[in-house]
Amino acid sequence: MKNKKYITMGFATVVVVFSLLFSANLFAEPTDTAKEEASRLQALAKFTKVISIVEQYNVDDITIEELMDKALQGMMSNLDAHSNFLTQKDYKKLKVQTSGEFGGLGITVGIKDGALTVIAPIEGTPADKAGLKSGDIILKINEESTLNMTIDEAVSIMRGKVGEPIDITIVRKGEAKPLPVHIIRGIITIQSVYTKTIGKDIQYIRVTSFDRKVVEDVAKAIKKKKAVTKGIILDLRNNPGGLLDQAVGLVDIFVDKGKIVSQKGRKESNKQEYKASASNTLTKVPLIVLVNGGSASASEIVSGALQDHKRAVILGQKTFGKGSVQVVLPITDKEAIKLTIARYYLPSGRTIQAVGVTPDIEVQAGEVKTHENSFSIKEADLKKHLEKELVKVDGKKKDKKKKAKAKKDIITKKMLYKDIQLKESVDIIKALIIVKG
Repeated sequence: MKNKKYITMGFATVVVVFSLLFSANLFAEPTDTAKEEASRLQALAKFTKVISIVEQYNVDDITIEELMDKALQGMMSNLDAHSNFLTQKDYKKLKVQTSGEFGGLGITVGIKDGALTVIAPIEGTPADKAGLKSGDIILKINEESTLNMTIDEAVSIMRGKVGEPIDITIVRKGEAKPLPVHIIRGIITIQSVYTKTIGKDIQYIRVTSFDRKVVEDVAKAIKKKKAVTKGIILDLRNNPGGLLDQAVGLVDIFVDKGKIVSQKGRKESNKQEYKASASNTLTKVPLIVLVNGGSASASEIVSGALQDHKRAVILGQKTFGKGSVQVVLPITDKEAIKLTIARYYLPSGRTIQAVGVTPDIEVQAGEVKTHENSFSIKEADLKKHLEKELVKVDGKKKDKKKKAKAKKDIITKKMLYKDIQLKESVDIIKALIIVKG
């Protein structure tokens, strides 16, 4: 009986202890994890409630599936200009665009200050021939307003069958009213690397976009002229970007050590760093890089990295400012999201996103103004005049075609005077060659 009394008292003590612990937990501060979970549940409850109210009271009959798609589109487009929700139709188009042949205009577009803006037209494409320029704001596509339109929506409308026409209305700086542009879609085939010579010892390399062969083609061009080249002008104007590995490889041709670019996101797996290697470096001659508002993404990585390494003089105008990384993540078999997962950072640690690369020497585009004395006749001018008169009598000379063909790979003095940025770069690189000796 005595033992039973102690057992009962022991049980009562345990109950009191548990009661005290339970009451202590009730009055204890919730942990950060608990707070976060409560906040998530509250937010989801709010979202569910709004969906339910809209479904019940909205003036138009709209299904829950349509409501969810609209909600996802709104959420993704409000994250940043490059993230969006891909519906079944959009995802299918994206697969066709990345794997098949399609007709297009030949422009790269981006969202700048909330407006659909031409980053750059690609040389030789229908958009380039129609006169579209970097910085043009696309106001309408086939009478459809681009306000609140995502990049992917705009691109899907502009792409279509080869030979089909499209009408675009643009707003251009310096023009009093919007300009209509009529374009016929074509197959977009791009030659990414062009090389020419200026004088006897300056090599001009133009890169129009970063496709899979850029590093190979630039390396081939440099090796071919290495014996006579004393300076290089790398033209990245209106280059909308492309493959990151090609941008890294191009910098590596000119830089023998150090960081080229780093990629940083919230997740550790999205963090990467790319470095230069001495084995890939081909030349150490003076280098000028030409950029403008149409230079974006990979072009900004190249120009910014070379600037940070003090390896090149950057000349032209401020670049576009697109330094983020996107991935396409499927959420079902037929739908996906395109999400910005990281940003690029240059060797100095600065970002490109929404900032761009500011040139070391800023030069506006245009022609070099010359003031020639029309009454001054030189011996060379007189000879040219007499040569023309002889052609009238004797007919065209057979070697004219050969001369014309040879001049295709040469940038003449006349061409330089039509491009003030290129002319300035030639003057600076000549000075650098003299200083280097």
